[in-house]
Amino acid sequence: MRVSHLFVIVMLFVAPNAFADNGLVVTQSQHSVSETGDRLVSVLEDKGMTVFERINHGEGAKKVGLELRPTEVVIFGNPKVGTPLMQCSQSVAIDLPQKMLVWEDEAGDVWLAYNDPGYLAERHDIAGCDEVLGKVSGALENFAAAAAR
Repeated sequence: MRVSHLFVIVMLFVAPNAFADNGLVVTQSQHSVSETGDRLVSVLEDKGMTVFERINHGEGAKKVGLELRPTEVVIFGNPKVGTPLMQCSQSVAIDLPQKMLVWEDEAGDVWLAYNDPGYLAERHDIAGCDEVLGKVSGALENFAAAAAR
């Protein structure tokens, strides 16, 4: 195997976890920031989530005469999902409702990120709620994948 092939294989496993140490799960999107955001909102609404807000930070920057590559945050939730998590540890409410960040990097690649439920469990000392955390983790992963593909 050539060194360049080995590098590509290693990067395929490392890149998705590049932000793991800061509690983010990151997925590359095949679409623009705007389209990824549209797809995310659509899948969230289809799955019964309430989309509370979609914040376009790029537009906000323009309003004050600054530039920012496309950057959006979608804030969403559902009490059927969030309440059991808060019953495990009420302090997790500071991280709810859920958020997903969609941004374009300096190379023009688009990424989608969200808080890793495992990180939140650690942050809020959640124990004995593996089933709830597993459901949240699976749902977030599915939402991200549907928006990014």
